Amino acid sequence: MALVCKTRLRNWRRLNAPDLDISNESDNLLLAQIGIRRFSLQELEQATNGFSNLLGKGTFGVVYKGTLDDGSEIAVKELLKQIESYDDDNRGFANEVRVISKIKHRNLLPLQGYCDDTKERRRFLVYEFMANGSVADHLSNVTARMQFCWEQRKNVILDVAKAICYLHCGVKPAIYHRDIKSSNVLLDSDLRAKVGDFGLARQVQDDGSSHVTTRLAGTHGYLAPEYAMYGRLTEKNDVYSFGILILEIVSARKVIDNSNFSSSSSSAVVLITDWAWNLVKSGNVDRVFDETLMSKDEEYYCRGEMRRFVLAGILCAHVVADLRPTMAEALRLLEGDVEVPKLPDRPPPLSRESLSSSSVVRGLAKP
Repeated sequence: MALVCKTRLRNWRRLNAPDLDISNESDNLLLAQIGIRRFSLQELEQATNGFSNLLGKGTFGVVYKGTLDDGSEIAVKELLKQIESYDDDNRGFANEVRVISKIKHRNLLPLQGYCDDTKERRRFLVYEFMANGSVADHLSNVTARMQFCWEQRKNVILDVAKAICYLHCGVKPAIYHRDIKSSNVLLDSDLRAKVGDFGLARQVQDDGSSHVTTRLAGTHGYLAPEYAMYGRLTEKNDVYSFGILILEIVSARKVIDNSNFSSSSSSAVVLITDWAWNLVKSGNVDRVFDETLMSKDEEYYCRGEMRRFVLAGILCAHVVADLRPTMAEALRLLEGDVEVPKLPDRPPPLSRESLSSSSVVRGLAKP
């Protein structure tokens, strides 16, 4: 019995080592021991009906729905970005398998398996199928949005907060997700949220220091200013993205609205944080709420609670990183355990020129 325990401990330490190699058979066995299965290309072709059941397409890949022989439903993501440089650059693929193999939380989308077909030069990640798609799907579809009540939205925000708290505080060294956004928050059959897509996640040194990187990653509108412009990577980057997500869910507004851009108005307010801040500052916080929420009966929402979430979202997405709360503090604010402090002043809204400056644009390109 003692020998078995020691063997499992060695396996666990090895799985948590930074050099986990998914092309190595012994590491594949270790992944199998924690429930991460290696699929063949033929198995995935059969499960997805020849890759015909398309669910969606993103920057890095295409997602298909599949059904395994035991009847369980899966989502299969093919990493298209890697095809052009299959032999030289498998960072996103290996990184996602390595990172997800270390974590387990009810609000994180679990990796069920992967496929690395060297002959066909194709790579896949296999996840649990989420019946209700993403938060982005619900916010962009008028019918779904009208049925997306405040209680459900509140639970989604809290679920995401708990997931990020786990990544920042429950894993050592901490993991920074780096791509928190509405399309990466998936909803199960009960509309409870799971955070997915760890292709850009970074596990950092456990010394509390910040990190500077020249290989920036993320999505336009969700990137923290200090990360986009200077490459400064800290836990506060995820906090900023989370704040943007809160405001997006509460308001159902686009993160960046280009509709007001004109040749005569280069300083139009386009960022959701500036839009929300201006309404709060003028005493019109209720105008931040999605009109479909406001059209419901009083029993479907709580104004005081919604206001607290808006204020917390603005605080989390503050331009100055040091003024943002940690994720643990943000969760306490949202749950009402502590009062939201007076919001510190914000710099003037970013202009069109500053949004398109070279320093910011460099931060919008994924590696």
